[in-house]
Amino acid sequence: MAFARRASARLLALLTRPRSRACAGTMAQPRCFALELPGCALAHFAVGTDAQGALPDPRAAALLGPPGRSYSLCVPVAPGRDCAARVRAARLHQRLLQQLHRGPLKRCQLRRLLCYCPSGGAGGLQQGVLLHDPCDSPDTRRALLALLDSYVEAPRPCLGEFMGDPRHQLWQRPWELRDGQGWRQVDPEPVVSAPEPTLHPVVPDLPSSGVFPHREAARAVLEACTPFIPEAQAMLELVSQCPAQVQKGKFPVIVIEGLDATGKTTVTQAVSESLKAVLLRSPPASISQWRTVFDDEPTIIRRAFYSLGNYIVASEIAKASTTSPVIVDRYWHSTATYAIATEVSGTVQHLPPAHHSIYQWPKDLLQPDLVVLLTVSPEERLNRIQGRGLERTREETELEANSIFRQKVEVSYQRMENPGCQVVDASPCREQVLQTVLSLIQKHCKQL
Repeated sequence: MAFARRASARLLALLTRPRSRACAGTMAQPRCFALELPGCALAHFAVGTDAQGALPDPRAAALLGPPGRSYSLCVPVAPGRDCAARVRAARLHQRLLQQLHRGPLKRCQLRRLLCYCPSGGAGGLQQGVLLHDPCDSPDTRRALLALLDSYVEAPRPCLGEFMGDPRHQLWQRPWELRDGQGWRQVDPEPVVSAPEPTLHPVVPDLPSSGVFPHREAARAVLEACTPFIPEAQAMLELVSQCPAQVQKGKFPVIVIEGLDATGKTTVTQAVSESLKAVLLRSPPASISQWRTVFDDEPTIIRRAFYSLGNYIVASEIAKASTTSPVIVDRYWHSTATYAIATEVSGTVQHLPPAHHSIYQWPKDLLQPDLVVLLTVSPEERLNRIQGRGLERTREETELEANSIFRQKVEVSYQRMENPGCQVVDASPCREQVLQTVLSLIQKHCKQL
């Protein structure tokens, strides 16, 4: 007991001693974090010598403090925050997540973590992860430091270690690489609660990381990928053949949207036959051979690929709509909703609010006359998916396993504007759904 009291006293003295000048000068600005809790709730906390507030949310404190040991790993974006830097940071974060599932680290629990500036705004976001070791094994710390050593190019992931003191205050001790001394822990900083920001911290960065407002924004991402993804150059060459601005012909353009197994294929084929229309798909067949390559990449790269695919489809729509109606199986709404649902952690309540600019159609992309959103109940979707044996993307697979992700996709679809989605219940029989869709088309497309 006497030994335990002495150890606690030493820990308390370490954590409450005055900060060094160097540390105080570099760490005065608090950093805010958004931690995804079990059930996808979010807890916000701040770390820094000047951070002020109450103790963190008890649910977050249970993950950050003892028993066990928790570590934060965040990936900084290189100075300049240009497109190439964002791409490098996204790939580094993906590589980090893959490595944390190997060796002694795979026994640890991982939670999604975002680091952001309390002042908000675009450009200050860092993607990260909270790693919790229930056993507090020294092997975990050694494995993490060895992992950091494997990153020879700057910027490396930032490692912080959480601990508690006898007064139940939480602290974080950052690890820094010092010349000639290896990895060393610097002075601890207090962990306190932080208010939830008005907008989810990822939202200001969405126009540069997944929901691209114009073609050049998506193009810049793939240009940054050409040194390590050969298919990116081929994709850019295809896009360069498409005019910067295209005009729709005199015939209507109708887009059919919906989650996997809502009947899009059946409805698009039936509608195109009824209207004697051209049937197009996004992504178009000309780039379908590269889907598996880009589906394995982080969101910023994957969504840039699908965004540019929409512009290729737009040129096909412009040509086809001069001679007949056009039906499109998915278009921009699909690209945007999956990006929003993937990047915004937490639940539906953390999505950007209705009428936010992120839900607006890109001004340089050919706009359809009507967007139909097919919906079915989760139970009906599951019944339709079982036994189909079709190849699905990572996001479509997550729709089956993660009901919160599915809800975020559905709500994002319904918040799209200019044009918005006309929702159709696709649960009834094929003939009834077809008649409902055709009636909508007759109502909104006077050219027919």
